[in-house]
Amino acid sequence: MGADLLEIADELYALALADFTPARDAKAKELKGTDLAKEVKALKKPSLAAWVVNLLVRHETEQVEQVLQVGAALREAQASMSGDDLRQLTRQRRQLTAAVTTQARRLAREHGQKVTDAVAEQVEATLTAAMVDEDCGRAVRSGLLVAALSSTGVDAVELDRAVAVPDALGFEPTVRESEPAKPDLHVVPDPDRDEKALAAAREELEEAEGELTEATEALDEAASALKDLEARSMQVQAEIDELKRKIAELEEAADQVDDEIAEAEEARDEAQQVVTEATESRDAAAAKVARLER
Repeated sequence: MGADLLEIADELYALALADFTPARDAKAKELKGTDLAKEVKALKKPSLAAWVVNLLVRHETEQVEQVLQVGAALREAQASMSGDDLRQLTRQRRQLTAAVTTQARRLAREHGQKVTDAVAEQVEATLTAAMVDEDCGRAVRSGLLVAALSSTGVDAVELDRAVAVPDALGFEPTVRESEPAKPDLHVVPDPDRDEKALAAAREELEEAEGELTEATEALDEAASALKDLEARSMQVQAEIDELKRKIAELEEAADQVDDEIAEAEEARDEAQQVVTEATESRDAAAAKVARLER
């Protein structure tokens, strides 16, 4: 992934959310015929929470750096802390992320974007992830997030789909000067506004349909895999039932053989008794013959 793509992404992800898709497509069209055009076209529009964090990184860089530095210090210190100290540490971390989230909402409002409580929770979760996980912190610092983050600091976070490009980790975006809110001016409407809005809506529809197709294919694959497993389960159960039947037959045969063994042992003992008695009779007769012959 070349530096050119990172530079283009830096520009695109600094734009207002509504301007992202038209600007991306225009850039891809400008680069038509190059490998870079396809890569630019593949850049995903950020979620609202991700856009707010990207905005914060570019316009309140020092604040974000403070969050990341505090996070690094806390990760290093918590290994030697007691349970009470850790709980106090967690409260302080929440206070910091809540304060920065409030600042992020204000900044988004200044840039014409309202942030709901639900989105604010995603922003705060992303900042928390940046504090407890070093790689999440690098992803946030890149300013190229496309999705909100979540981490407990225990398990590794898959960041491939959370950042715009694989080389985002370690990238530092261009710092932007915060612009004051513009007064509400009466301007001449853009004659092509409706067509542009329609084109943007169609683009979003195309992306949504693409995502729906991917999701449907994944669902079909999962359903097919489940069907195969259910069939295999029925086959295994049938084999288990057959084995149980054979075991029952063998156990019955074993019981019958045990009975026959007992009968054979009894017959052998009776035969042995007959042999013993016959031997005694023969020995007595032989002794008698010997006496008479003297």
